[in-house]
Amino acid sequence: MTLVEEIRSRLSVLAPTILDIRDDSAQHRGHAGNNGGGHFFLTIASAEFCGKSQVMRHRRVYAILGDLIPQRIHALSIQAIAADEPLPVTID
Repeated sequence: MTLVEEIRSRLSVLAPTILDIRDDSAQHRGHAGNNGGGHFFLTIASAEFCGKSQVMRHRRVYAILGDLIPQRIHALSIQAIAADEPLPVTID
């Protein structure tokens, strides 16, 4: 199982309606402080986030993935969206 698959599997407990995991590790290889862990950008939408602040949403994600940090995950950016919120507009 790849690390992305493991992240996806673990986060399935949140019953996400959206789960996008972007692996940006290749862009950060060799930078100071990185001892080999990956860099990921996570977008997740879940009904479990309804009525919760961004801090509480992030804490929930970190509680699920925390044992992977910092050895396997060096950096994790999280965009956590409640199921009853509009999706953010992104420009690539």
